Amino acid sequence: MNVADVLRVRGTRWPLLPLLCCLILPSLALAQASAGSETGAEVATQASEATSPDEPAAAASDDSATPARAPRNARDRASRPPPEPRFAIDLQAPENLRGFLLRHLDLQRFRTLRDLDTPELNRLLVQAPDNLRDLLGTQGYFSPEIEVALDEAAPAPAAETGARRPFLGTVTLRVEPGTPTRIAWTQVYFRGDIATAPEAAAQRAAIESSAALDEGSPFTQAAWDSAKSQAVRALTAERYPGGRIHNSLADIDPLDHSVRLYIELDSGAPVQVGMVRVNGIERYDPAVVERLVRLAGLTAGADYDLNKLQAAQQRIADTGYFDSVFVTVEPQADGGPAPVVVQVREGKQQKLVFGVGGSTDSGARLSFEHTHLRVPGIGWRAVTQARLERDDSLLSTTWSSPVDREGWRWITSAQAARQVDGFDTTTSQRLRLGQSQENPAQDRSFFLQYDRAKAENSVLRIFTPDTTDSSISANYAWTRRRFDNTPFPTDGHGLGVEFGVGSTLGQLRRPFVRSMARWLGYWPLGTEPAKATTPDTSTATAGRLALRLQGGAVWAKLDAPIPETQLFLTGGDTTVRGYGLRDIGIAQADGGVSPGRYLAVGSFEWQRPIVRDGVRTPWETVLFVDAGAVADKPNDLRARVGLGAGIRYNSPVGPLQADLAYGVTPKTLRLHLTVGFTF
Repeated sequence: MNVADVLRVRGTRWPLLPLLCCLILPSLALAQASAGSETGAEVATQASEATSPDEPAAAASDDSATPARAPRNARDRASRPPPEPRFAIDLQAPENLRGFLLRHLDLQRFRTLRDLDTPELNRLLVQAPDNLRDLLGTQGYFSPEIEVALDEAAPAPAAETGARRPFLGTVTLRVEPGTPTRIAWTQVYFRGDIATAPEAAAQRAAIESSAALDEGSPFTQAAWDSAKSQAVRALTAERYPGGRIHNSLADIDPLDHSVRLYIELDSGAPVQVGMVRVNGIERYDPAVVERLVRLAGLTAGADYDLNKLQAAQQRIADTGYFDSVFVTVEPQADGGPAPVVVQVREGKQQKLVFGVGGSTDSGARLSFEHTHLRVPGIGWRAVTQARLERDDSLLSTTWSSPVDREGWRWITSAQAARQVDGFDTTTSQRLRLGQSQENPAQDRSFFLQYDRAKAENSVLRIFTPDTTDSSISANYAWTRRRFDNTPFPTDGHGLGVEFGVGSTLGQLRRPFVRSMARWLGYWPLGTEPAKATTPDTSTATAGRLALRLQGGAVWAKLDAPIPETQLFLTGGDTTVRGYGLRDIGIAQADGGVSPGRYLAVGSFEWQRPIVRDGVRTPWETVLFVDAGAVADKPNDLRARVGLGAGIRYNSPVGPLQADLAYGVTPKTLRLHLTVGFTF
């Protein structure tokens, strides 16, 4: 049924409107006289509904109804039963196509049309084969055999039908799709600068690879549209933001059931970036924004690169200065350098955040955080926070300068902490001054650090006096990330290294060297789709393997009074599951543990997505084995093992994971909850 058909069917009822009005108006007057407490709007609603449930125009013809009428009409419409189907559809087609055809069949839209009659249904059935051929063509079937028949229902007695419209019968659709069309090849042609530019050779190869569909695979319109979209994205991601599809063709050969695909892309002129223009900034220094844009690689005269544009936007957003950031380029009509336009909306200079939470390791948590984004006089950012947990409490403040032209910033911090492990209580203070450089792929920092720690044992204090140790050290830290995506990595690795040289303070001064390394790697099993900011849920895979390694060492003489905060403990949600937080260390006479000079931790996981109806969901299962050890000598390292299973939900804010782990040594089960991915 087309639009003209619908208007013609409905038009046959317009001559009845004068008669309906003659019946409605006397009813309104009579109802108003007999029920003085009832408003005119309510009586009009009742009269219009009593006239004909199939004529909505009569019920909604009064534009001057009182405000009380609309809610009443809405309630009345909600109370009406849903319209009954006027005919049934019996689709006889292969199972792999039946659901698709039923979802998109045009006939579905007319099943509940109240005014539908048999002649109109017959006109719709004439159009049904063309509709089915169009739908089958999107799935690669271009020579189907289609039969359409209507089995009219026997007329029902008037007493049974009442005011209901009669059931028109069952429409039977028999579909034999025929031989599927398969892809013979995909050919990409280029126009414009990209066709001949030597520096665009790698981009041309990337476009051809992204647009290529597997030869011999079944042709579908969705896959063809996706290939064209991928080709355009690869074209406009570098050098040519104004690129477009000049022409495309799917040449179908019905004799050998094959299709040859052609895409012609027009790149236009290449675009280089120029000056940086910042809009919407008043409180903060625009020079900082310009530096971040340049640090992302968008230097004057450089080729346009969408990835660098997005990296600049993320860097600016990570400063915390702005509530929103948009980075774009404005290509010039004369082909000159395109200005980089940064549109920002500034956030408040000061923020105060209170938080209540909890974890399986530390119990309930109460936190407070104050941020000043531009301290008067120096322009630094200051973050002060306090955290109170069952076993840990922390008070800290961190001050950092704006980044310089090389991406470095000065950082100074101070913290005081109290840590309870069984009968041991460690009170510590730390001061730090240094510089850091951070970017999505690599972090570097070097700093001077002062540590002071006092260890107390409520059981052994009568035998062992409390000790207070302190040290000063020079440290360097480096982290490199090569993951395919965060926060949902499926492939790649990350490596982090820390190295420090220092001396203990106090009466006994001893030099020491402290180092620590961590590594995380992922190996996909089968084809794992690349993801952007959210996890892909369209392709089922066998999952991936993950291996995490961590090691640390402090080299010093045995009598060196190293502060306990420079030594190692392990165990808990993110290290060795099956054990409590910092439960793995050197065993003490009171049953507790103390930190040691050597650390070794390893974890192996199999992460596999949960598939439903052949489609990957955001849920995943995890099987894991963890092991960790702490000792004062390398030969004394004895692994504590935990193993178990868990479930992960890949939410938009990052992975949420719940693990049930069995600790082999304590022979107990523990539940571990973690949120997010960091390395």
